[in-house]
Parts: sequence; structure tokens; C-alpha cells
Amino acid sequence: MLRIGYVRLRDMESASDTVTLKAMGCHVVRAEEPAGDGDESAVLYSILDFIGSGDQLVVTRLIHLGTSGRNVLEVLDRLKARGASLYVVEQDLVSEGAPGRALRAALEAVASLEPPPSRRRRPVANEIRELQRAGVGPVEIARRLGVSRMTVWRKLKTVEA
Repeated sequence: MLRIGYVRLRDMESASDTVTLKAMGCHVVRAEEPAGDGDESAVLYSILDFIGSGDQLVVTRLIHLGTSGRNVLEVLDRLKARGASLYVVEQDLVSEGAPGRALRAALEAVASLEPPPSRRRRPVANEIRELQRAGVGPVEIARRLGVSRMTVWRKLKTVEA
């Protein structure tokens, strides 16, 4: 069994997590800085693509896997699909057996309370301008494009300038 440690360097405490993971017997420890926007984690996803059956991903805290219940559930699903497991050091959690089912149930409950993921795209100023020319008001433009009224006003102001 290969134990792979992963740390997302969010704060000074996270920096010491690499030492903790090595001391726990992780064969490989990977760390990465969080991306500026979104929750993309190139290093974590490369681990999830590489990890094999019977291997274990080890993190010190659950927050290293994502900032929402949905993020963590996605990681658990990918690990399960690869035949691998998860171990969270500070909470002494595992993703296998009865404790794993309890962890999944708790994460599913948390994810059900989270707002749906935003799939909005940024409206192009031309789209807003075309709708305005067609006689559609700013409130209706915002509703149709799934953006705030302020976004519509800003785009219109930019187009006029």
C-alpha cells in the first residue's frame, strides 16, 4: 500500500503538515499553493489520477481537499473509483467501512445545504447591448443572463464610454 500525503498550503499551520505527513510514514508528500480563484487543485487532481488500488491518500485536515462538501465528495468518489482510500489525521477519519459511510453521509448533508454551484458565464457587453436595443430593461436583462443588475449597468456604462 502506497501512502500519499497531500497538503494545500493555506496558512503557517499547513506548512508544518508536510513534516507531520512524512513522520506518519507517507511515501510521497505533495503540497501546493491554493489557486487564486475557484478551488482548482492541479496537484490534488494529478494525485487522484495516479493513485492506485489499495493506496491511501492522507491529509491532516479535511479542508485540504476542498472548501465545500461537494468538493470533498468529488475527491471521495474519485478515490473510490480508483480503489483507493482516504485518511484524515486530525479527525482520525477513514473513507472505508462504517466510518467511511458516516463520513459520506455527513458530507452529503453538508452539501445539500450549500447553494448550487455557479455555472454562470460572464455576459459579453454585446449581449447586454443587443437586449437593451431590443427594448429589454436592465432588470429583465439581468434575469435572462443570470447576473446582477449592477453587472448589467456596469457593462452598459462600459459600452457607452
